[in-house]
Amino acid sequence: MEQGYVTSKGQIVIPARLRRKYKIKAGTMICFWEKEDGIEMELITPETIRKNIGILDTKGKLLKALMKEKKKERKL
Repeated sequence: MEQGYVTSKGQIVIPARLRRKYKIKAGTMICFWEKEDGIEMELITPETIRKNIGILDTKGKLLKALMKEKKKERKL
């Protein structure tokens, strides 16, 4: 088990080993899900997006918008 901490600004510090393993860099988008017994987080990656294609029946418009946003984030 790895441990991180929360800063005074509410930012979460993810241990370096996990950042390297999951290729988490500055600007990586993360979704937080509230569960009965805690909080779960999931990285938003191209694979996550592909896995959920069609769930909202947007005919690919949402995917294009998300990929455009991801490109902007990578430039930061």
